[in-house]
Amino acid sequence: MTRPSSSSLTNSRTPERTYVVTAAQQTVSAPDAARTFPRGFLWGSATASYQIEGAAAEDGRTPSIWDTYARTPGRVRNGDTGDIATDHYHRWREDVALMAELGLGAYRFSLAWPRIQPTGRGPAVQKGLDFYRRLVDDLLDKGIQPVATLYHWDLPQELEDAGGWPERATAERFAEYAALAADALGDRVKTWTTLNEPWCSSFLGYGSGVHAPGRTEPVAALRAAHHLNLGHGLAVQALRDRIRADGQCSVTLNIHHVRPLTASDADADAVRRIDALANRVFTGPMLRGAYPEDLYKDTAALTDWSFVQDGDLERIHQPLDFLGVNYYSPTVVSAADGSGTHTSDGHGDSPHSPWPGADRVAFHQPPGDTTAMGWAVDPTGLYDLLRRLSSDFPRLPLVITENGAAFDDYADPSGNVNDPARIAYVRGHLAAVHRAIVDGSDVRGYFLWSLLDNF
Repeated sequence: MTRPSSSSLTNSRTPERTYVVTAAQQTVSAPDAARTFPRGFLWGSATASYQIEGAAAEDGRTPSIWDTYARTPGRVRNGDTGDIATDHYHRWREDVALMAELGLGAYRFSLAWPRIQPTGRGPAVQKGLDFYRRLVDDLLDKGIQPVATLYHWDLPQELEDAGGWPERATAERFAEYAALAADALGDRVKTWTTLNEPWCSSFLGYGSGVHAPGRTEPVAALRAAHHLNLGHGLAVQALRDRIRADGQCSVTLNIHHVRPLTASDADADAVRRIDALANRVFTGPMLRGAYPEDLYKDTAALTDWSFVQDGDLERIHQPLDFLGVNYYSPTVVSAADGSGTHTSDGHGDSPHSPWPGADRVAFHQPPGDTTAMGWAVDPTGLYDLLRRLSSDFPRLPLVITENGAAFDDYADPSGNVNDPARIAYVRGHLAAVHRAIVDGSDVRGYFLWSLLDNF
């Protein structure tokens, strides 16, 4: 399953690449020039290691769960893999030069765990760390702030073979990996993110099976969610002990903005159930120090949550400097007749649901225009989401760590891409961010997904 990019991909490297940020630059021209964002607002773009780096077996890197998943016949459209991707591992200097040409203020990238610690245990591989050292030094040299994400889905396969995120040991290994990364880069990198979209890692990876590692075990998905939470908390502790004094720690969540299909009480309860599984399963322990009671009740037929051990919630509930928010499209739900309809949730078709304990919830396609991935274009969802987060967590700054759209691009003979649909998407969502700021939300930055075409 791909994330939004500017065009479809193949396994081979093409001579020229379209840089989506070019479209984002056009969004600040008139009539939007009158919108003034706060001084110091961070403008950037984002990528993920497996989706751009390539060099899948170089300098000590071993397979991640996404290597294994993508190489399994039938898992990924056209049999594409990240073996080459956009070859960022070899062309990083060119890519950083293009970031500078674009005028990016920040670059959000992820570290590849199996490149730094191939088995998920033991000492770091220096060649892997050296790649990120060179990347960070060049970013700083060009005045671009590096924003490092520790985990964007590429768990070392050896840890998955030992049970993966449903096992507590994986959270402990993640904290050790965080310490290795911080020891190497903590003097240079100011801003750190522990996890990217742990909902996808747990519920798509272990529930519906449409993401790596492709397991379809509802209880394992819930166990994975808890151990991702625990890994986050332990990693924050490890980072705080090692990064520079002015360093910042965060987590990035793909908070679902869930809307009811109708105003009925039954549909309102469907919203509550999905909000618990999509959002509060993470914001509860991370930001409040407790899982929501309704989540326990909704999933009681599946598990007693005995995998939550004494002291876990205190370990998870660590002070954060900001919350990363990924938003693409709203989610519309209703009460169902018990058939377990979930294939319209926008996360990929599967006979297995990523929503344990929510069999009586149905998902519906939101109205309006869609992207090439079938995701609704609706900036009002981003505005509503930011306002809700500001209300729920009023002292926690927010950063849009991903927002963007996939469209079927065509490069004309001169190499230009005329992409008015993407420009309109970005323009509308930036207007929503600006409106939220004017109305009181403390939003500190915006990162467009994605800098590069990607896997």
